Amino acid sequence: MNTNKKIILIASVIILLSVGVIIGRLVINATIQKQISIIRPTEVVSYTVKKNNFYDQIDTFGTALANQSYSIRIKKSDIISSVEFDKNLFIEKNQIIANTKNETIAAPFSGRLGIREITPGILGGEQSIIATLDDISYIKIDANIPENYLPALKKNLKVKITSNEIKDEFIGNIETISARIDPTTRSVLIQVKVKNSENKIIPGMLLDMSIRYNERSALEVPQEAIVQSGEDTTVFKIVDGKTVSLTSIKVGLRDFERAEVISGLSEGETIVKEGVSKLRDKALIKVSN
Repeated sequence: MNTNKKIILIASVIILLSVGVIIGRLVINATIQKQISIIRPTEVVSYTVKKNNFYDQIDTFGTALANQSYSIRIKKSDIISSVEFDKNLFIEKNQIIANTKNETIAAPFSGRLGIREITPGILGGEQSIIATLDDISYIKIDANIPENYLPALKKNLKVKITSNEIKDEFIGNIETISARIDPTTRSVLIQVKVKNSENKIIPGMLLDMSIRYNERSALEVPQEAIVQSGEDTTVFKIVDGKTVSLTSIKVGLRDFERAEVISGLSEGETIVKEGVSKLRDKALIKVSN
């Protein structure tokens, strides 16, 4: 073997050894980093399981009705004196509405007075004023509820009442439940009564209603804490503040923000609220609330 070949062989060996060392170091570093990442705690946000109020609800709608109504019809030619019918005045009980040739008309209850209709007479004839007196201190709302909800309906159940025209939310109660089911609609008629704060609801207004029933106190967890895999519902329960245990739970009512826990957790236990996507069973964690 001549000198040139020896030099080439030695150089090749040196290069191979250098490459091998570099690759070896890269493999070792990758292995070390992998091990470090395995044992490095995952930063999470925790949540302490507590009780809150839950309820089921029936969504329906109805039309506002005055608590009481009184109709007045007077011939204009008979009026001696009267209040201004077109001003939507609030009238107190026993206040004189009109004095006519034949009688004195007083308010049978307090309420808002308004013209319902003005009927012109024939040429040369008389005109009549038709007015209404509505007691709107309370509003009544009739609604038909499907018969399958009948076992849940009870007097005094809370009803949340809203309207597109009114930004406020009102809370009323079921006052009456019909003793019969309509055979045509397969529904039962109920009447809800609500205090009309500041007289914001007026008769004839369409109202949305949510009837609350089966109110209860139950454990809750945030929806973001739940890991759903097929039919399995789990959360990561924090153990000793350092590791997690993947725990199966059974949930009931759910909405966009929270879920009712029927079983699998106890009040006061701590679970992972944020960071669940980075975890596995028995993973190390660092709680950073």
